[in-house]
Amino acid sequence: MKAYFLRVWQTISRPSVHYSLGFLTLGGFIAGIIFWGGFNTALEVSNTEQFCISCHEMRDNPYDELKTTIHFSNRSGVRATCPDCHVPHEWTDKIARKMQASKEVWGKVFGTISTREKFLEKRRELAEHEWARLKANDSLECRNCHDFSYMDFTTQSVRAAKQHSTSLASGEKTCIDCHKGIAHHLPDMEGVSGW
Repeated sequence: MKAYFLRVWQTISRPSVHYSLGFLTLGGFIAGIIFWGGFNTALEVSNTEQFCISCHEMRDNPYDELKTTIHFSNRSGVRATCPDCHVPHEWTDKIARKMQASKEVWGKVFGTISTREKFLEKRRELAEHEWARLKANDSLECRNCHDFSYMDFTTQSVRAAKQHSTSLASGEKTCIDCHKGIAHHLPDMEGVSGW
């Protein structure tokens, strides 16, 4: 048996006209499967609420605020988690968002928002980045759950029904234009027009 393994090892370790290309192809294919599986597993693990609130900056600040909103607890029992609102569902959009979010890791490493005071100091800047991102993608994450075509305007307030049937339908506005602060407290909005 030992001689068999030794012969196989010699065959695949030396350059050969017949085996090296096949071995490299098979090895590359297997390595690709392992890499892809590991990559997708890491992607899914980092796309859970548990992962998001594993650092105290998120758990003690935005997550505590989320727990007091209708997105956390409501009559229908449907609950939005961090990735539902902050990570697109489509794979290509998700990868782009993950790459964008990788620079947020620097904030963790350098302690940019490591205390409540630091978080409150940067809150408006963080919120404006998120609002700009949602504005640019036409509130894609909101629309994953809130489909405009299924809205029942008769059960909405008169003001909401008017806004949804005109501004949203025309494409003039997107969800985040009117619904800032829906899941987290608003920062100090002094100096912002329309507030």
